[in-house]
Amino acid sequence: MSTVTPTARVTTTSSHLPRRLDWRLRFAALSLIWGFSFLLIKVGTQGYAPFQVTLGRLVFGTAVLAIAMAVRRERLPRGARVWGHLTISAFLLNALPFSLFAYAELTIPSTLAGICNATSPLWGMALSLVALSEDRPTRVRVAGLGLGFLGVLTVLGAWQGFNGLDATGTALALLASLSYPVGWIHVRRTLAGTGHSHLSMTGAQLLLATAQLAVATPLFTTLPTRLSLTPLLAIAALGALGTGLAVLLQYGLVAEVGPTTAQMVTYFIPVIATAAGVALLGESLTWSTPVGAVIVLTGAALTQVRPKPRA
Repeated sequence: MSTVTPTARVTTTSSHLPRRLDWRLRFAALSLIWGFSFLLIKVGTQGYAPFQVTLGRLVFGTAVLAIAMAVRRERLPRGARVWGHLTISAFLLNALPFSLFAYAELTIPSTLAGICNATSPLWGMALSLVALSEDRPTRVRVAGLGLGFLGVLTVLGAWQGFNGLDATGTALALLASLSYPVGWIHVRRTLAGTGHSHLSMTGAQLLLATAQLAVATPLFTTLPTRLSLTPLLAIAALGALGTGLAVLLQYGLVAEVGPTTAQMVTYFIPVIATAAGVALLGESLTWSTPVGAVIVLTGAALTQVRPKPRA
């Protein structure tokens, strides 16, 4: 559920995150935070409109990054070209997928939304074969792509004719997961080598996404008639932890153990999202959901296997 500019795509300064905790503990914390994000979205939509949930999430997340930038004396990037491309990445990596997941969870369980999110590497691999000439296909990666989408059909119960499945909500969740790799490819092609730090770039990106939702939300929603405390707290946690703190944890992991290991958090998110939805929200779970999720994650892992460099 990455919300930030891809690590290997933009020139960044070294991370200054405190490393008092072992990286494995921070990895586990990041997995839990992003895994519980789908539960928090579900709770947030019980009291507020999806656009309001997304706007609140972005406001709290941007505030956390603003504090981090102030502490480290980071400045926002400069240049009209950079801001223009960041506007697009803010839409594709934040405003659009966050909103789509919020709308999807009006009609589908958080467990299904978390599993749909795990298809993002599959979409990314399929798109990179078309959009990135340097990303060569291999038999293993193509097999992983096919296996992953077979897992999606298993989760959705294709052999039963998708009975009991809300097609619109599921499509929105899958579209949200597709939005991430589209945004990553845009960033890779337009913002690589800018010389700005990751914190600066992502802070600007979240600021722009917040501005986009601040314009859209009043146009499509009305003010809530009453203040719902529990959903509001869920939105605050979703933004401050799932969008703000998670970014900082991700920076530290990438700097310490590298992007490949840090990205493995993707494979723990649907497991945690499923466990949280079943245990805390009482969502139903059939055998096809965990089995399909394992197939999806296996396929996603295979799509990330890179060919060995030739001697």
